[in-house]
Amino acid sequence: MDPLVLILVLAAAVFHATWNAVVKHAGDRLLSMAVVMGMSTVIAIPVIIVMPLPDPASWPLLFGSLVIHTIYFLTLTKAYNVGDLSQVYPIARGSSPLYVAALGMWLAGEDLSFNEIAAVLVICFGIISLSLGNGLRGLERAPLFYAFVVGLTIGLYTYCDGLGVRNAGHPLSYIGWMFFLEGIPFGLFAIWRRRDGLVRRLQPIWKRGVIGGLIGTAAYGMVVWAMALTPMAHIAALRETSVIIAAFIGTRMLGEDGGRRRIAAAAIVAVGIVALQISANTN
Repeated sequence: MDPLVLILVLAAAVFHATWNAVVKHAGDRLLSMAVVMGMSTVIAIPVIIVMPLPDPASWPLLFGSLVIHTIYFLTLTKAYNVGDLSQVYPIARGSSPLYVAALGMWLAGEDLSFNEIAAVLVICFGIISLSLGNGLRGLERAPLFYAFVVGLTIGLYTYCDGLGVRNAGHPLSYIGWMFFLEGIPFGLFAIWRRRDGLVRRLQPIWKRGVIGGLIGTAAYGMVVWAMALTPMAHIAALRETSVIIAAFIGTRMLGEDGGRRRIAAAAIVAVGIVALQISANTN
C-alpha cells in the first residue's frame, strides 16, 4: 500500500470518529446529522461545477450508494438514540470490513490471500471487542441490532463507492456528485420531521453540525479516493481503526464506561493493521 494512501486513510479514521461523536453528543441527533450531511452537499457544489460528469457506467452504483447511505444515516441516528457511542460504533464499524471483503472478492474480482483475510479478521475481532467488556449479554438487543444493520449498510455503500469511483473516469467526479446528492434526501426528511420550530431547534446545534460536516466530508472523500487505488478490503479494515478514537472519546469525553480492555483491544487492532500491511507488501 502506498504510504500516502495509508496516511490518508488513518487520518480519515480520526475524522470519522470525530464527526460521529459530534452527532452522538448533539441534543437533536436527527437534525444534527442533517446539518452534517448538508455541509457535504454545499462543499461538493464547486467540485461538480469544475469536474466533468462521471462516466455513465458509474451512475447505477452512485444511485445505489445514495439509497444505502440514506438508510445508513437513518439507522445510525436511531442506533445513537438507543446505545452508547463506545458500544454501537465499534460493532458497526468492526463488522463492515467483513462485508466489504466478501463483496470485493465475489463481485469486484479482488483476490485476497489467506494472510490478508486473516489480518482483516484480526482487525474486526479487535474492533468489536472494544464493545464487549461484559460479553454480548452486556448489550441490550436494540443497540446490538441497529449496530449490525449499520455495519451491513457500511459494507454495501463501501462496495458501491469503491466500484463506482473506479468506473467514473476521474475519482473527483464521482466523489463530488456522491457528496452533492447524498445530503439532499436525508436533509429533506429531517426538515419534514422537525418542521415545527425548525429554526429554534437548529440554533444550539448548527455550529457543531457544520464542523462535523467539514470533517466528515474530508474523511469519506479521502477513503473513496483511496479505494480507486487500493483493494477495498484493505481500505475498509484500516478505516475502521477509527473505533479506537471513538472509544477514547466515548470513555474520556462523554463519560461512558471503559477500562483496560480497550487498551488490549486497540493492541489487537494494531497487530492486525501491521499484519495486513506486511501481507499486502509480500503479494
